Amino acid sequence: MTIPATVEPPRDCPLCPRLHDFLAVWREREPAWFNAPVPTFLPPEGQDGVRLLIIGLAPGLRGANRTGRPFTGDYAGDLLYDTLIRFGLARGKFEARPDDSLELISTAITNAVKCVPPENKPIGAEINTCRRFLHRNIERFKNLEAILTLGTIAHQSTVRALGGRVASHPFSHGGCQKIGKITVFSSYHCSRYNTNTGRLTTEMFVDVFRQIRAELDARSE
Repeated sequence: MTIPATVEPPRDCPLCPRLHDFLAVWREREPAWFNAPVPTFLPPEGQDGVRLLIIGLAPGLRGANRTGRPFTGDYAGDLLYDTLIRFGLARGKFEARPDDSLELISTAITNAVKCVPPENKPIGAEINTCRRFLHRNIERFKNLEAILTLGTIAHQSTVRALGGRVASHPFSHGGCQKIGKITVFSSYHCSRYNTNTGRLTTEMFVDVFRQIRAELDARSE
């Protein structure tokens, strides 16, 4: 089945049957939730103001799938948005709801897979199918300079969307690689599981953003 070549998938996107059916179940259970492909979160100035794109794995069931905004409604957003504010990449107050005062600055946030997957685990076919939307999102940001990938799957899908080879651009926490004109940074995902187990500490996450801030500042000189 084909759908129009849009930047974001339609609300009832049929391309991944398992995810489509999973969303249908949750629309019945929680009709007040967003329960649809979660669109990219943009700064007020729109896509032409985006210099940094942050790419996660997929919406969390009770996070972005509930609220309709990436990393909003679960723990991962607390760490991500606090860090963005710290480095001047967001302003306002993050209150874990889409109508709070939070605004991004020169930054956009999206996911490699737009729909929530069962058990937060998309399968390979779903990742590959949804890459068309990741590619279109990257392409629309004409002033994009840097990408941050959160986790191995997001990193690999991003490398492929940029036309690179995964073997030539492996994931590593704190990694920094050039693919064309884009500098790709990578970090462990800022999930509660990773922080609770110590795989990712706040300081480790902050260090990645120090690199990103330095790269953006250097490109502005």
